[in-house]
Amino acid sequence: MAKKEVITTNKAALPIGPYSQGIRVGDFVFVAGEKGINPATGSIVEGGIAAETRQTFENIKAILEAAGASLDDAVRTVVYLTDIEEFSATNEVYAQYLKVDPPGRTTVAVSALPAGAQVEIELTAVLP
Repeated sequence: MAKKEVITTNKAALPIGPYSQGIRVGDFVFVAGEKGINPATGSIVEGGIAAETRQTFENIKAILEAAGASLDDAVRTVVYLTDIEEFSATNEVYAQYLKVDPPGRTTVAVSALPAGAQVEIELTAVLP
């Protein structure tokens, strides 16, 4: 059985609960649901859904880099939105980060997210 390794970096927002930023098992990296939290302030970035989505991806990128992977290695994402009307605006930023061979994806509208976030994205990647 493959050993579980916790992935942690201070270049991404620290968890706001009892979970790890990421877990590496074998050739896979499972990034916890990340939000648009600025790692320096611990607060959601201002500027609306586009700014939050951008910060979310910057957090994910940092966690993947700490695990030895990149966004190009993504195979699956789940996007949680508190307002499905923000789907198009979120997609614009999403497409800037996952340009080549985008992963499989699910998008779900939810009533609320921790820290008052409007968007949360979890990602699974396979190590190169």
